Order: sequence, then C-alpha cells, then structure tokens
Amino acid sequence: MSPSTLSVVTPVDSSVYATVKISSSEQVQAAVELATKVQKVWKKVPVQERVAMGRRFLDNLGSRKDELAKELTMQMGRPLRYTPGEIKGTQDRGKYMLDVAEEALKDVEIHEAGLEDKFKRFIRKEPVGVVLIVAPWNYPYLSSLNGVLPSIIAGNAVILKHSSQTPLCGERFAQAWKEAGLPEGIFQCIHMSHADTESLVGNPLINYVNFTGSVEGGHQIQKAASKKFIGTRPRKQPENTKGSNVSKSFNSCTYDDVLSLFRYIRLATGLELGGKDPAYVRPDCDLKYTVETLVDGSFFNSGQCCCAIERIYVHADIYDEFVSAFIKETKNYRLGDPLDLETTLGPMVKAKAADFVRGQIADAVAQGAKAHIDLSLFPADKPGTPYMAPQVLTEVTHKMRVMTEESFGPVIGIMKVASDDEAIQLMNDSDFGLSASIWTNNADAALAIGDRIDTGTWFMNRCDYLDPALAWVGVKDSGRGCTLSKFGYDQVTRLKSFHMKLTTA
Repeated sequence: MSPSTLSVVTPVDSSVYATVKISSSEQVQAAVELATKVQKVWKKVPVQERVAMGRRFLDNLGSRKDELAKELTMQMGRPLRYTPGEIKGTQDRGKYMLDVAEEALKDVEIHEAGLEDKFKRFIRKEPVGVVLIVAPWNYPYLSSLNGVLPSIIAGNAVILKHSSQTPLCGERFAQAWKEAGLPEGIFQCIHMSHADTESLVGNPLINYVNFTGSVEGGHQIQKAASKKFIGTRPRKQPENTKGSNVSKSFNSCTYDDVLSLFRYIRLATGLELGGKDPAYVRPDCDLKYTVETLVDGSFFNSGQCCCAIERIYVHADIYDEFVSAFIKETKNYRLGDPLDLETTLGPMVKAKAADFVRGQIADAVAQGAKAHIDLSLFPADKPGTPYMAPQVLTEVTHKMRVMTEESFGPVIGIMKVASDDEAIQLMNDSDFGLSASIWTNNADAALAIGDRIDTGTWFMNRCDYLDPALAWVGVKDSGRGCTLSKFGYDQVTRLKSFHMKLTTA
C-alpha cells in the first residue's frame, strides 16, 4: 500500500521540513479527466488572453520572491544568497517566452503567385492536449517553467509532477496560476507515487511528456510511454508480410508495416537527461576571466546542474598557470549553513549524492589522480553528510569514472592537451552532449571547433547558462526534444493543414 503523505527532508540539517499529501490513483485519474475536459475550452481562448494570464502568473511569483527563496533553500540546500536569483531568472525567462508566443504560434500562410484568388492555404499549430511534466529538484522553478509556460500558452492543459525533494515549488506554481485567474484544471500540481507516475505516463489521455532528470529516469519514462503501443497492428495486414506479427518484432516488418504501425503513435516525449559538459581553454584566452568563470561554472549550486562544467581541457602552453589560478580561486568558497548569507557553497541535496561524488574522487586518486584541495580548509565537510568541499583533480584520464560519469557535484577534473585536435577528440569522447564551451579570443577558431563538437549548445567564453532565445537541446544520452526559444512551442503543438478552394457563386 502506497503512503498517503510525503516528508521532505531538508539537507540543511536532515530534519523534516514539510509534509505533503500524495494523491490516490483515483484522484490522479480524475485530474487527467478534468484536464482533458477543460483543455478543449482553453484552446479556444485567444493567444493574447493566454499571454496576459502568463504575465500575471509571473508577477505573482515575483511578489513572493523572498518567501519562495528561503523555502527553496530549505528544500534543496542552495545558499540563500543565490536562491532569489532563481525566482528572478524564472520571471525573466518566462517574459521572453511570452514575448515570442504570438509569433511562434501564428498560422503559417502559404502564398503562391497566381493562386491567391483560387486557394487559401495555411498551417495551424494546434495544442497537443494534456501535457505531463516531471520536474527536477536542482533548478525547480526554472526547469518547470521550461515546460509549463509554453504548454499552457499554446492551449494545452498541464499536470505537473514535481520532484519529491521540492514539491512545494509545484504548489507555488499552482497558487500563482490560480491567482492569475487560470481556469480550474488547466494547471494541476499532483504529488504521486512512483507507480502512479509510471502509470500516468502511459495513460491514453496524456498527449506529451516532458521529463528532466537522469538517463536512467529517461529510460523509465520512455519505457512507460511505449506501453500504450503494445499490441498495435496495421489496420490491414499487407500481403507481403507472410503473416508476420508487427507487435512482436520490427525485424520481420516490411517498410509498409513500420509506416502503418507508426501511424498509431500519438505520444511524444521530451527528455533532458543531464551531461558531462566539457570546456576547452586555448592559450589566447583571457586567463583571469576564464578561471573565475569556469570555477563558478564548475561549483555553483554545488555542481548540481545539468550543464555544469564537469571536465576541463587546457592547452599545454598555459596549463600550469591555469591550474594554479583555478585552485586558488576554488579555495575562496565558504562551505556551510546555506541560511547564512556569507555561505557560498551549501550542502548537496542528499548525503547519498555527496558520497557518490566522494567515491568518484577516491577511485580517481587510487588510479593516480592528484587532489589539490585540502579538506581541512573546509571544516564543514563531513563524510556521510550532504556537506562536501569542492575538489580539483589533475593527472586524470578518461579511464577514470570522474571524467566519464556524470558527477553532479563539486568536483572537476583538468587535463593537459597539446592541440585543438586533441581537445576536440577528448570533448567528443563522452556518452553525453548537452553543452560545451571554448575559451578563446579567436571567434573564427571557436566557430570552426564548435562545428566539430557533438553538443546541443556551444558556448564561447560562457558556460552553465540557458539563453531563452536559443533552443535548449541535447544529443546522445543528454536527451532529445527542445525547450526555450520560439521552437520550444513546436514541442507542445501539432501541425494541422487547411486547404480551402475558393469558388464563385
């Protein structure tokens, strides 16, 4: 029997910070049915009115910035000096998405000389229906917004299942939407068991799933989504298949079989699954700026960011100078109570997560890596707790877990390279491809190298940042789909063509 409540254990002092109610399977199903019903009305509301609703929603969040910031710190441990920035960033990102909404959602008209008086043709972007968003804890407002806002503005209904570590963030979204005047059922935040979440992913009434999390979690989402297609067959079995059962195996299918089967597939998934993001530092970089920015990109939020810098490749010409400056800058962090405004590095989200990173470091050192940060400089660091000091490793190789596995913690490995080509080979030697960065004053070289890197976003002299004007995408195990920019709206809409022949009476 599933528990009826969920306790949020704060990483600040391991106490129970909040308790929320978990919905029953019957309540989850009722929520989906309500969303399906009211979405049919909501999609008829003009886009301009939906956008105005979105602006009120963002204003409501901003009006509680200080309250939400402290609550966020207590749920996931980021220092209080930084958490107000996520609320402000959520407002700024949301404003951009609202500003481009009308352009992104407008009809695409087809014009052809000589046919204007005979045909009216256009493509309309219809909402997909009911969108399920499964959100993470590390940037709980920003990451949720990526899916929630464009989905609702596009005319969909949204069900948000927030992380069990940050469930109050979902409730604050619900409160802000309600106060903005959003009709009941268009946005619902539901706390669910794992089993009910998996079941909901495969529910026929869910038309799109947006998930942010681990690769393992992405596979579970995809598996759950695929269940609704088990047993489907073409409406008419093609004669040349010789009785092959397309539900059993693709291996025995003809091309027509596969096309017929794919016509049944209605559900799509958007998956952002993290990264092992690399940086390449060239000799012509602004060294001081590069060091300061890469230290921040490595350790901000205790490294718990999908696009945090997790490995650095430095040209041999400046390697020693870079490493020395990087270590010095790292020692400036202050690890401790995140409610103290002097603290710059708070606890990781859980002791288990911190111990995983400690294990990566221990394995690397055992294989010959050199750890440069004396833990005595960070007395709050205690094994078995979420409080973990930052660590800088050199003499690392790609045979070490710390250079290949996603760490999601305050550790960085730095390698020396002899050329651009070597850096490119090492940057691409990864199962992930979310973002990557180059540090140089040569924009032409940055573009040329960027064309050779397998990544969703390529930065020059910047990192660990989501620009709402640019599509946020990943390749390889970093996922698929797109959020942000005007193209983010394409994920939560479907195309409907109108072909109208004009006649005279």
